Amino acid sequence: MKDWCNTEGAKRLQEKIAQYWAERGYDVEVDLVDAGFVPAMRSARTDVRSNMVNGMPRRKLVNANEVRSEYRPD
Repeated sequence: MKDWCNTEGAKRLQEKIAQYWAERGYDVEVDLVDAGFVPAMRSARTDVRSNMVNGMPRRKLVNANEVRSEYRPD
């Protein structure tokens, strides 16, 4: 079982999310936030946060000459 909450696992998840959306032509920012020790988990935690809304990207990757568009499901 993979642990996505420790620093190493969170970095893997960050790369996986960014790569997934980049392959589909979307610009997604994924950041890691060190949450420190969490008593309920009895360990330290690293959060993965992004600029997505409801799990969907906000901007498509475009050429420098084009205007960015919002995500529109088909």
